[in-house]
Amino acid sequence: MKILLVYPKYPDTFWSFKYALKFISKKASLPPLGLLTVASMLPQEWKKNLVDMNVKTLKDEDLLWADYVFISAMSIQKESAQTVISRCKTLGIKIVAGGPLFTASHDEFKEVDHFVLNEAEITLPLFLDDMDKGQVKHVYTSRQWADMRTTPMPLWDLVDLKPYASMNLQYSRGCPFDCDFCNITVLYGRIPRTKEKEQVLEEMESLYGHGWRGGVFFVDDNFIGNKSKLKKEILPAIIEWMEKRKYPFTLSTEVSINISDDEELMRLMVQAGFTTVFIGIESPNEESLIECSKVQNKNRDLKACVRKIQDFGLEVQAGFIVGFDNDPLSIFEKLISFIQDSGIVTAMVGLLNAPHGTKLYNRLLKEGRLLKAASGDNTDLSINFKPRMSYEALISGYKNIISTIYSPKHYYARVRQFLKDYRPTQPKIFHFRLSYLKAGFKSAFLLGIIGKERYHYWKLFFWSLFCRPRLFPLAITFSIYGFHFRKIFEQHCRVIERKTSPELTTAI
Repeated sequence: MKILLVYPKYPDTFWSFKYALKFISKKASLPPLGLLTVASMLPQEWKKNLVDMNVKTLKDEDLLWADYVFISAMSIQKESAQTVISRCKTLGIKIVAGGPLFTASHDEFKEVDHFVLNEAEITLPLFLDDMDKGQVKHVYTSRQWADMRTTPMPLWDLVDLKPYASMNLQYSRGCPFDCDFCNITVLYGRIPRTKEKEQVLEEMESLYGHGWRGGVFFVDDNFIGNKSKLKKEILPAIIEWMEKRKYPFTLSTEVSINISDDEELMRLMVQAGFTTVFIGIESPNEESLIECSKVQNKNRDLKACVRKIQDFGLEVQAGFIVGFDNDPLSIFEKLISFIQDSGIVTAMVGLLNAPHGTKLYNRLLKEGRLLKAASGDNTDLSINFKPRMSYEALISGYKNIISTIYSPKHYYARVRQFLKDYRPTQPKIFHFRLSYLKAGFKSAFLLGIIGKERYHYWKLFFWSLFCRPRLFPLAITFSIYGFHFRKIFEQHCRVIERKTSPELTTAI
């Protein structure tokens, strides 16, 4: 068999880091880990090729080479996935689809030949067995959860690492919490399932053996879901490996705010080489946290929790949401104040949306408030239900948040506050990279000479160079991030303005 694995293109979002990646001459943040893992589950003698459309153009000859096209995607890649499916049907190529997008809504894709849904460790062998028997079914699904101790290592030989800014690795699936807007527990359950330390080290060694030096993102939706195993087995093993290899990777992941309650865990993560954690803070409004069942965030001084985590040497990136039923009109100014006071530089603020299958989706469906399927992008000024607050007030308030927190004045003030307080405790290991040197020169020209933030850029540049020289590269990185966030927001606003302009409405 000849199998082509295709990963659809991401649209431009905060998460794509499109404009930031150009500074370091990279095309995408991360490779398609799911497809690379699926590739390892296919028979070894089969021929396999991978096209990640975020770094490479999908050509007709790529499709015509294949007996089957395997496609995996998340909801935000829906438009690109549909284009790929249509091209395959035109060329008469059979399609096998899986991953979160299709698991949540496979009935929307009538042209797909076979669906291998849920977790591939369980459903892919069923598909392959039926293929051997010549009696392949249309849909393969399962309510069982996979044992991650059986998950093979990704087939890294299929991908060129150079176009990517970071590599990725999965240690666990599932989350012990059950926020009503989140579909993680729908897809992966509430009991965290984990790999063994030997698997984690083998994957790290494989990336090292393939020549990777740089960032590695643990893609777990809640890395600390099983804190006991992390502290007793996983982190000590990673620490030993990283010390032996002289810290070739900088690690990052996603965690919940209760990490601030466990000082031993934070110390071990920092010692293991973790520098950044993403946390879903969602809202400073207690009633909104209660509404969405964000129990781990309730009854806390969230700013103090963030400060404590950052005091331990972990930069906090955070997600925020507006549009809850219990959000008052004051939420917009309250959220701006929270972000500025907490010193969270990378603050991803989005509009509430209801993904298919979530508790929020089911509630809104019963209330007759659903409008359409969620786009998967909560930063594109779209919302898929009727909010309690007027739509005009919600969009206006959201625009005000983003235009404020990413304005040069407010953004650079936040960066400086963070760098002033931040005391990284990770080992001082220097890895020279030409791409980062080029990024520095590009930032000096694009941000420091022709950019509208040039005053703030040079002020930060010289302050960090002389006052916090160890953090100077991080200061430049933050400057580039801010440029990306502003460009994406301006792009979304232009699209909305075109859609709602009186001239366009009249013409239609």
